[in-house]
Amino acid sequence: MIRIVIAEDQRMLLGALGSLLDLEEDMEVVGKARNGEEALTLVKEHQPDICIMDIEMPLKSGLDAAEELKDDPCKVIILTTFARAGYFERARRAEVKGYLLKDSPSEELANSIRVIMDGRHVYAPELVDIAYGDGNENPLTEREKQVINLIAEGKNTKEIASELYLTNGTVRNYVSIILDKLNVSNRIEAISRFKEKGWFK
Repeated sequence: MIRIVIAEDQRMLLGALGSLLDLEEDMEVVGKARNGEEALTLVKEHQPDICIMDIEMPLKSGLDAAEELKDDPCKVIILTTFARAGYFERARRAEVKGYLLKDSPSEELANSIRVIMDGRHVYAPELVDIAYGDGNENPLTEREKQVINLIAEGKNTKEIASELYLTNGTVRNYVSIILDKLNVSNRIEAISRFKEKGWFK
């Protein structure tokens, strides 16, 4: 019997996933979590074979929890709405065994669990295209990354100039280059695009 913990902050989806997997003759859902913290507690308590995790959850995200379970025998499957290269890259670094999208057919999830239990990996094909396709390399230089990180911290031009020992004019030039490279029109959009791509470390 494959023992499973599910972590999902949308209660209806959590219930539906649990019911679907319990219908499988070789699977048993032993715990349901509403966030990453609960997921870690349930994995410790029940020592399941598989933990299925959403990414964006309160208290601790699925990726944060997956990173903490990297050396645990429990195999992590990310099940998310977000086909983002940055998320996928983090998931791979955390050595998750599967990364599936929520709009996949339900029987695909059960099949993927069996494949993963056999020691293989399962990644949604869209993610592989996104991760290895064009346009997902971070276009910013190290200095430009420093500038956007400081912008994200809420610092203004003068504060950034002071922290990086640059003139205000040089910082404005960097901001202009960053907006151009990210194809956005202001600082808020730049932060949003950078976050969406999963480039903030």
